[in-house]
Amino acid sequence: MLDDVVNAITQMFSPPLRAVLWKSILLALALIVVVGIALDRLIVYLVDVGGASVETTVGPHAHLPVDAVAWVLSIAASLGILVGGVFLMPAVTALVASFFADRIGEEVERAHYPADPPGKALPLWLAMWEGGKTALLAVLIYLCAAPLLLFAGFGAVIFFLATAYILSREYFELAAMRFQPPAEAKLLRKHNAMTVYIAGLFIAAFVSIPIVNLATPLFAMALMVHVHKRLGREKLTPRMALPER
Repeated sequence: MLDDVVNAITQMFSPPLRAVLWKSILLALALIVVVGIALDRLIVYLVDVGGASVETTVGPHAHLPVDAVAWVLSIAASLGILVGGVFLMPAVTALVASFFADRIGEEVERAHYPADPPGKALPLWLAMWEGGKTALLAVLIYLCAAPLLLFAGFGAVIFFLATAYILSREYFELAAMRFQPPAEAKLLRKHNAMTVYIAGLFIAAFVSIPIVNLATPLFAMALMVHVHKRLGREKLTPRMALPER
């Protein structure tokens, strides 16, 4: 597994994947900015509507206190969006991966497994469907774990472990579906759940590093291509018979 991790990190910066690295980073940044602006505008709108309602109910003399409270809420919301961006990175990278998964998988297979039959590119709609499901699940887990952050970081632990599960599932299945139908890829993941999950822990650690996590699609997809290949070889290699006593 450690060899797979090292190979994935090393190949991220190889010339063939350098363009993909920059494209994935730019797309991830664009998604974060769009989501951040949308949430900020929504919060500002809700604060304005709420403030106007309070002033109408209480009277004009409440204008100054309402403005002060609205200002504090706007600042808190902006900080919350910045902090939330860290936790939303799994969702963002899951969407980004759907656009570049096949390009990354193809290059890893070409560089490390040239003698093996190449995988077949997934239809873009299928890759985006898988990425979208993972992104929504990541957001749901974030919303559930966020309140638990108040309890000595317990929510952060839950979020980390859950992130390892959902990202390992998505990236492994994207790598496996290049060679087999979706149902068989999901079954293969279930049969090797522990191995896939351990690989997911490395992905969760990677995505938790600010700035570096923008490259998560490259690292995660490359890692899971190696894991998928290794599991395939272990399945095909017969176990040595034990010596007779």
